[in-house]
Amino acid sequence: MGIESSREDGIVMEKRVTELSLSEFLCYGPQKEVGKEGKPLLRKSKDGNITEWNVETDDSLCTLQEAFEQVEPALGFNIELKFDDSVLYQQDYLIHVLQAILDVVFGYAKDRSIIFSSFQPDAVLLVKKLQDKYPVYFLTNGGTEIFLDVRRNSLEEAMKLCLEGGLNGIVSEVKGVFRNPGAVPKIKDHNLSLLTYGKLNNVSDEAVYIQHLMGIDGVIVDLVQEIKESLSQGDDENIKLKTKPQFSQKELSFLLKLIPQLIQI
Repeated sequence: MGIESSREDGIVMEKRVTELSLSEFLCYGPQKEVGKEGKPLLRKSKDGNITEWNVETDDSLCTLQEAFEQVEPALGFNIELKFDDSVLYQQDYLIHVLQAILDVVFGYAKDRSIIFSSFQPDAVLLVKKLQDKYPVYFLTNGGTEIFLDVRRNSLEEAMKLCLEGGLNGIVSEVKGVFRNPGAVPKIKDHNLSLLTYGKLNNVSDEAVYIQHLMGIDGVIVDLVQEIKESLSQGDDENIKLKTKPQFSQKELSFLLKLIPQLIQI
């Protein structure tokens, strides 16, 4: 849903994905047709700097249907429903967008494992109402950023939203969990799953292992193989998660109080 930047005739153009038709969207980047050159893509950082879109390997843009058809069926999808933080969406519009996505999912996902997630509170509530086959998770910054919508500003508010809407769990910025470790047992007591994302998951094996001790269900990382190896023991054919040490409640509470200092957040 973010702004895509491109250079046309020496002029930098900025457009939101939602402002593009499908044919316009597919014109950017590498093209499927041999010899056809796509429009160049640029990156715009949060501080406003614009740089070339450079990656080690690149491929043409595709539709969700094509992703279902071409990606190995054993791989699950986390379909993040992206909306603009600054826009107040009407329910009719949200339903229109979500139903279009669901039509593709039900038509082409087959037996693939799928979860839906979104930072938009109304979107997660609606996608749960529109279908009950796939789990729905609420994405939150966990209080590390403050928004006008109070439902986005803490783990407690995220838990409240999940319980009211019958959602399956929370995906929190990892620093939000470490700053408020007392929320974890409350979330788990309500039988909600808790996952985390964030840069800290990629740069600190200790941060991931501490989450394992806390009972967090999963972490979203870029370096999947590296994190897997750091948490596992045994050979490639017999890998198992490192044994969770046994702590008394008092010892665990003390460890959780030390987390902000240990992780330096």
